[in-house]
Amino acid sequence: MNFSSSHYNQTDFRDMVAHIIMWVNWITLGIGLPLVLIVMIDQGAPVYVINLLISDFIQLCSRSLINIHPSEFVALFITYYGLFVSVGFMMCVSFERYLVVAKPLWYRFRRNIKIYVVVCIVVWILPLLFQLFAFLTLADEMAIIFIVVLLLPFPLFIFFLVGTIKALSGALSVPADEKRRIAAIQVVVLINYTLLYLPFIILLLSLFHVIDDQFRFNVSAVSVVCMCLSPLADTTLYLFIRKSIMDKFLASLCSCKISNNQEMSSTDYEISGIIISTLL
Repeated sequence: MNFSSSHYNQTDFRDMVAHIIMWVNWITLGIGLPLVLIVMIDQGAPVYVINLLISDFIQLCSRSLINIHPSEFVALFITYYGLFVSVGFMMCVSFERYLVVAKPLWYRFRRNIKIYVVVCIVVWILPLLFQLFAFLTLADEMAIIFIVVLLLPFPLFIFFLVGTIKALSGALSVPADEKRRIAAIQVVVLINYTLLYLPFIILLLSLFHVIDDQFRFNVSAVSVVCMCLSPLADTTLYLFIRKSIMDKFLASLCSCKISNNQEMSSTDYEISGIIISTLL
């Protein structure tokens, strides 16, 4: 009886977690799709950010199909494809921020449309090729390929962050607030990637070790929730890159505060005038 009751409680727990994941998925879909579409309309968004948001849009659309048909292989394949494409463009965003600070002259004279087109084509094609190769192999080999691909960006993100901070420390012409914003972009990229993809890497590594099924289920649940939050994290990254959005928001707050202060001062002036006239 103890075994059957514990098995029953474990089944209930897994059903509850699956139900929570489903609701998290639908909520992130409802919030992420409008946000991604709104940001994609912005004409001032950088090229790599636009492609990053397109990959997020692909993930969101395929995840809606997975909610309807959980066993749909095509939707699962498209979801992983959008996931790996987004990783590639996150690396492009971080590398571009590094070049802006560390190699400003090289970046200014070598940047052109051809380079953007070539890089975008490569980032869109490479995940498709290695994913086709991975799905045609055995399960263990596919897990190894996924682990290697997801672990490679970590040293690159750390290198870009350290290089950006070193370059900013010697840049005397860059204002202090601009330095903080540029460094914050690299930090946000590294934190987003660590929090969103590290649980999935741990889940893949657990396949090669004898681990409790409950622990593996918990890790898989956390990894699914983190993947659901990935498009929202990318829109947060866009807010850090688009300085004008934050500036407009802060300027609107300041203008409202100034207008309120002016109205209060004019009201005080009128009241004082009335008091003086009555005294005279």
